[in-house]
Amino acid sequence: MIKFQIYGSGCAKCISLGQHAEAAAQALGLNYELEKVKDMNAIIDAGVTRTPALAVDGEIKSTGKVLSVEEIKTLLSA
Repeated sequence: MIKFQIYGSGCAKCISLGQHAEAAAQALGLNYELEKVKDMNAIIDAGVTRTPALAVDGEIKSTGKVLSVEEIKTLLSA
């Protein structure tokens, strides 16, 4: 199972990034879990300086932008 973590305040960009991650995982037929991290201290502790940020299995993959579904699929396939 893949674990996605979306770091951010819950803004529209954060929501979009979560939706794109879910769509990418579903398109690839993957089992996944989605966690939204909104606590600023947790975001800082993770080393995230710009939100929204995406982590896959605890590893930060993107910060400061909303990746497209295709970009996330590519990232997951690598």
